[in-house]
Amino acid sequence: RKPFSKKEISILWKCKDSNIYVTVILIMIYSGVRIGELLDLEKKDIHLDERWFYVKESKTEAGIREVPIAEKIVPFFEYWMNRKCDHLICTPDDEPFQYRNYYDSYWIPLMLEFGFGKFVIDETKREPVYDGHRPHDTRHTCISLLTEKEVDERFIKKIVGHKGQGVTENVY
Repeated sequence: RKPFSKKEISILWKCKDSNIYVTVILIMIYSGVRIGELLDLEKKDIHLDERWFYVKESKTEAGIREVPIAEKIVPFFEYWMNRKCDHLICTPDDEPFQYRNYYDSYWIPLMLEFGFGKFVIDETKREPVYDGHRPHDTRHTCISLLTEKEVDERFIKKIVGHKGQGVTENVY
C-alpha cells in the first residue's frame, strides 16, 4: 500500500488529455472511492449540480455514503456523464466495466506507461507478475491528501466510508 507521490499525481494531471482513463485514476485519488464502487456507480446516483454522488454498494455498511466531488474533478464527471452508458465509467463501447477488464486493459497499461509499475518474475511460479501501484493506492492517496490539508478525521472517515476507530489512522 503506497500512496501516489506528488510527482506521480502531477504526471497524471499533465497526461489527463492523452487518455481519458487517466481521469478515472484522478477521480479515485480525489474521491477516495474503491475501484469497485466507482465501476458500479450509476449516473442516476450522481448529483453534479450539488457536487456529490451516492455509493449504494460497498464492501462495508459504512461504505454506503454520499461522497463530495472536488471542484477540480468536475470536468471529468461531466465528460463521463455525457457518455451513453448507464454507469459513470464505461468501456470505449459504452458498456459497464468488469473489474478485471478495467484492471488488465487500462490500469496496468497506464501504470507501465507512466513508470508507476513494472513486471517482475515471480521466482516461485517463474512467471511475470505486476509490481506497482494498485487501484487501492488511490484511497491511501486521498486520505494522505486530506490529512495533509488537516481535514477533520471524522470527515475523512465519512468520505472514504470508514466507521470504527483506528482503521483510517492505522491502515492508511
